[in-house]
Amino acid sequence: MREFKNKVAVITGAGNGFGAEFAKEAARKGMKLVLGDIDADLKRTADTVKEMGAEVETLVMDVTKYEDVENLSKLTIDKFGSVDLLINNAGVVVSGPAWEVPLRDWDWIFGTNVYGLIHGVKAFVPIMLKQDTPCHIVNVASVAGLLTTPSMAAYHTTKHAAVAFTESVNYSLQAMNSKIKMSVFCPGFVQTDLDNCDRHRPERFAIDPKDPYYESESYKAGLERAHFVIKTGMPIHSIAMSVFTAIEEEQFYILTHPQYLPVIGLRVKNILDGKNPDYSIFNK
Repeated sequence: MREFKNKVAVITGAGNGFGAEFAKEAARKGMKLVLGDIDADLKRTADTVKEMGAEVETLVMDVTKYEDVENLSKLTIDKFGSVDLLINNAGVVVSGPAWEVPLRDWDWIFGTNVYGLIHGVKAFVPIMLKQDTPCHIVNVASVAGLLTTPSMAAYHTTKHAAVAFTESVNYSLQAMNSKIKMSVFCPGFVQTDLDNCDRHRPERFAIDPKDPYYESESYKAGLERAHFVIKTGMPIHSIAMSVFTAIEEEQFYILTHPQYLPVIGLRVKNILDGKNPDYSIFNK
């Protein structure tokens, strides 16, 4: 996808973080916008891009519900008649040992980080195929989908799934000679609002104050770690420009932190060499 002006971009999780930055970059490029988010923070992003001159439609919606994503697709077609760029951006993080994390949290993170992508592809790809025009889909994953670390089983599981899902869908579209291109965005730590994602929980995934996990040292340590790595992460201001450049160049894997490449490479090498995962690498 090399032309952006007057094209239509759909972005989930657009209320803050990457989503808001993607919306602003799309507006700079003259795109029409359809923005979705679970919170009314969405209005702030919408007001910003309107001031930049963009046409914008918004929908407060939950990517864990297919009917909400389908409504987003219907809004897009009703208002603009087509869709050219889909950024499945909405995401959350859950940390802690796998056996301690409540099943409610597993359901929430899978619903958002995995089913959010599935729902987006299911709702929008048929529209794009019918259009038969150059389109692009960006699925936001994480460098956590290319490597693994301790006490982040839920997050790594969903992000590895996001990478594998995007790769497989991309192969299928290639086999059809489709005009739809795909990218999977795998950033490291960036100064987003991801560490405060608990405030975006739908009611059915709400923290149960009676569950002892939320008073545990594991939960508290996870929150502290998340706040630290996000606050000390890469500034967010240049991220959207890099992603849109990758879209223009039809780059599939979009990475932001070269320092993780040796770790990713070591994991692949160990698999090929038949070596077991070794915790001692985290003590170096």
